[in-house]
Amino acid sequence: MARLMEYFNKPPRIGVISTASKDGRVDSAVYGSPQMLDDRTVVVAFGKGRTFANLQENPNAVFMIMVPAEEVRDWKGIRVYLRMKEYATSGPKLEAYKSQIAKIVGEEGADMVQVLATFDVVEVRPLIDFGQGWENSI
Repeated sequence: MARLMEYFNKPPRIGVISTASKDGRVDSAVYGSPQMLDDRTVVVAFGKGRTFANLQENPNAVFMIMVPAEEVRDWKGIRVYLRMKEYATSGPKLEAYKSQIAKIVGEEGADMVQVLATFDVVEVRPLIDFGQGWENSI
């Protein structure tokens, strides 16, 4: 899993998180904030938009990570299946995260963060699955 953490946290990468409401409305959005804390835990910062609304109804999500290459056929990637276990819309965890983000992207960027969610990693699959383990896709 150490290899997954490095892959997950190392830029440059493009990440898309996909969620669905309880009645099946699907949402996908580009996110740069997800970070893997340990081999089973991911944190994601959100605004209070469609992605967060879906997660409140259905805690399951997929974060698809793509690492670009010169040729599209050489892109690497994985799909990380997640389940939200908790979230904060206020309090010390959220404020500490926003303070960290402000140092990187400025106060305006940090002000966009309204939710800090913690997820368990449920499953990891390659971006394109040819019956190989995800380790071979990196």
